[in-house]
Amino acid sequence: MYTPGKLIYFNPFYFKNGDPERRKYFLVLKLIDSKVVIASLPSSKIYLPSTVPFNHGCLEMPDSGINCYLFEANKVITKNGWSFDLNTILYGTHLDDYEISTLTQTYVIEGVDYEIVGELTDAELKKIIDCFTNSSLVKRKYRKLLSGK
Repeated sequence: MYTPGKLIYFNPFYFKNGDPERRKYFLVLKLIDSKVVIASLPSSKIYLPSTVPFNHGCLEMPDSGINCYLFEANKVITKNGWSFDLNTILYGTHLDDYEISTLTQTYVIEGVDYEIVGELTDAELKKIIDCFTNSSLVKRKYRKLLSGK
């Protein structure tokens, strides 16, 4: 279930930092030693300057402290033809790692605790990984793990 490119919808998602739980998408970017995943939590809350056009793909503006990957609404991103209903963003500075054992203990029942939405196309996943591994704004730890170096 926790393989690179897998998009999962948790209802609810329990945040590591103690924020109130809520429904949340969860995108697996990398599996590390079958124990930990590096993931991003897609968001429809867009925090970009209004002058920046919202174009699907990587957005890198280091002078402005911006590194993100943009998903245009209704643009197919998974192998099963799924797309986000709203413009959605992955923030490179918000990548995190999660213990698979904790995830499997917390989210037990498919269809109740979580739903597997689909798997990103290989091209889409590669673009996201490239976007984050080539950004000086992403934590070095994650750049290194994502690049496999």
